[in-house]
Amino acid sequence: MKVGILPNDDDSCGWYHSLPPPPPATPLAGEHGFDHVVLGAGFAGLAAARQLAQHYPDREVALVDAQRVGYGASGRNSGFIIDLPHSFADADHGGAMARDRAEMRLNSFAIDTLRGLVETHDIDCQWGARGKYHAAVEDKGRRDLDGFRRSLDRLGAAYRNLDAAALSAEIGTGYYREAIHTPGCVLIQPAALARGLAASLPENVRLFEDSPVTDIDYGAEISLRTPHGRIRAKNLLLTNNGFASQFGFQRGRLIPIMTFGSLSRPLNAAEQAALGGEFDWGVIPADHLGTTLRYTQDRRLLVRHTVTYAPQFHWKAAGLARIREHHKQAFRARFPMLPEVTLDHSWGGVLTMSRNAAPCFGRLADNVTAAVCQNGVGVAKGTYSGMLLADYVVGATSEMLSHLLALPRPARNLPQPLLGLGVRAKIAWDQVRAGRER
Repeated sequence: MKVGILPNDDDSCGWYHSLPPPPPATPLAGEHGFDHVVLGAGFAGLAAARQLAQHYPDREVALVDAQRVGYGASGRNSGFIIDLPHSFADADHGGAMARDRAEMRLNSFAIDTLRGLVETHDIDCQWGARGKYHAAVEDKGRRDLDGFRRSLDRLGAAYRNLDAAALSAEIGTGYYREAIHTPGCVLIQPAALARGLAASLPENVRLFEDSPVTDIDYGAEISLRTPHGRIRAKNLLLTNNGFASQFGFQRGRLIPIMTFGSLSRPLNAAEQAALGGEFDWGVIPADHLGTTLRYTQDRRLLVRHTVTYAPQFHWKAAGLARIREHHKQAFRARFPMLPEVTLDHSWGGVLTMSRNAAPCFGRLADNVTAAVCQNGVGVAKGTYSGMLLADYVVGATSEMLSHLLALPRPARNLPQPLLGLGVRAKIAWDQVRAGRER
C-alpha cells in the first residue's frame, strides 16, 4: 500500500536550530533484512530500539525515520518531562485514582531511565530537575488551580502555593495572580535530548534518517520501501504516532493536533537583570489552552500557545506568521521589561490525541505492534511505552506492562466532515474561554 501523507515539518524550530549541526545522516539505501524494524525515531522509537537491542545483543535492530532525529515532533515540544498524570480523576470511580497512581509510577520510571542515560552518556540537553509552575491570571484559572490542588491532595503529591508576589520573585514576570509549584517535573532542551539519545544507541541499532517510507506491504514478511532502498522485516514496531493511520492502523481513531512555539534569542546580562527572578523555569497555564512559558538554561524565553486541527500534519507559512504575532503579543504582556528581546524562531509541531485520551499500545496484527497516540505528553509516555513495547514483543512481563495492555484503545471518531467541524469549534471556544490565560 502507498503511504498517503509523509512528515512535512517547517524548517524553523528554535530548539533544533539552536544546536550545532548534526553529523551527516545515513539514509536507507539498497536492500536490507532485519528481525525487528522500529518506525519513527521520536522518544518512543528511540526507547523501543534501545530496549530491543538490549534484549537481543547479537542481532541488529533497524530504526527508521523520515526526517532527522529531533527535527520532528519530539524536538518541537515545550521541554517538560512531567511526572504527574496529564488529567486527574475527579474521584475514585472505577479505580480512577489507582490509574492515576500507576501513571505517576510509569512517569517516574521514564524520568529515572532518562536521567540515567543523560548521566551515563553525558548528554548535554539542559537537564534541570526544577519542577513546574501551574499559573493563573483570571478567576476561572484560579478555580482551575483549586481543582488541581484538590487532585494533588487526593494523591498525596507534594506542591507549593505561591501568591502573585512570591511567583514574581521566582520567575520575574508579575503577570500572574497565583500559582502552584510541583517539584517532580524535569525541564529539558527536547531536540538536544532526542539527538543525544540517538547518538548513544547501542551499536547493534542501525539508524536510518531522512528515509520516509513511501510504500509498505504486509504479510508473513513486511516490506518497507523508501526512495532509495527497501527493508524486509519479520516484525514491525510502529512508534510514529499519528502517522500510524497512514500505515493502515487506527484509522478514524487518531486526531492530529498542531501546536506552536516561539523561542527568543538569548538574553544579555542587562536583560537578565531586568527580568530578575531565577532561571531555568517552566510555567504551564491553569487553562489548558493558555500560554506555556520556559526560561532556559541558555537564557532564552519560550512562548507556546495556539492549537489547531491538522489532518494533513502540516501548517502553511502564512498561518504560522499570524500565530507568531499572537506569540509576540503574549510575550509583551508577560515581559514588558524586555522591549528589545525578539522571538527569533517560530514553528509548529504535530501531536496526536484520541477522543477518550487513550493511547494505542500493543498488537495490531500478527507481526505489527504499536506505541502511538501519547495525547500531548510524549517525552515520558513515549519513553516508557517504547521500552515496554519492546518488552512485550520479546515476551517479557511486568506490572507496568500489564497496566498498559489493560488500558482502553482510542475511541472511534465521528465521520468527516463532522469530526473536523467539531474539533475546530471546540478549540475555538476553548481559546475564547481561556481569556488572558492566553
